[in-house]
Amino acid sequence: MSDAVKVERRGHVLEVTLDRPKVNAMDRLTSIALGNAFVQLRDDPELRVGIITAAGDRIFSAGWDLKAAGEVEEVGEWWKLDYGPGSFAGLTELWDLNKPVIAAVNGHAIGGGFELAIASDLIVAGEHVEFSLPELPIGILPDSGGLQRVPRRLPHNIAMELLLLGRRLSAQEAHRYGMVNAVVPKDQPIVRAREWAATLAEGAPLTIQAIKEALRAFEGRSIRDCFQLLRSGTLSSYERALKSEDAKEGVKAFAEKRKAQFKGR
Repeated sequence: MSDAVKVERRGHVLEVTLDRPKVNAMDRLTSIALGNAFVQLRDDPELRVGIITAAGDRIFSAGWDLKAAGEVEEVGEWWKLDYGPGSFAGLTELWDLNKPVIAAVNGHAIGGGFELAIASDLIVAGEHVEFSLPELPIGILPDSGGLQRVPRRLPHNIAMELLLLGRRLSAQEAHRYGMVNAVVPKDQPIVRAREWAATLAEGAPLTIQAIKEALRAFEGRSIRDCFQLLRSGTLSSYERALKSEDAKEGVKAFAEKRKAQFKGR
């Protein structure tokens, strides 16, 4: 793993820490390292939940390392180069990751750092955090989630303020709009993320993966089409969860008034 990306296993949880001073900016090699970490989460059956956070408490990530990109002429159709599994930041296009990822945002999330955070399934932010997309003034596009995800997570006009005017969104305002799940004291994002991860790790892992797979497949479809898709037999994680030993164990444990022991099979 790259020195800029630290990975730690904590039981069923994989913690991924971006550590690239001074502002945790991401170049191509860092994106590849992040992608490899999330692939480890995807492929290891003992891992059930991921946490993405960053070193320090000032800048979660300033996004794309523009100095490095300019030096190697990556500006432009950058995605045609090898940014590894998941493309930019390792998570923004990792479509087959069905395990949940929690973003513990402990500093400002700027540009690609914002795009990394919003690619997660749950976001807990420090009370001092701001989110911003400052790409327009320098003539580039936030095309790793800024354009695709931000207008789906925020009211249209607020998203346009971020995209066109480059204004900063406080953690508190992001929480009011529902983009952020929780706002906590400055030193507490990783604490809350670990609490959530522990709860998820105790749940039925195949069921959780089925939920994420189904929600991704449902995007852009009518409710009726979602029902039909769910019953079509084509959602592999959903089908696996239905027939799993864990499903039987959960029902049995409920009937016996005890805590279920889920094994991920």
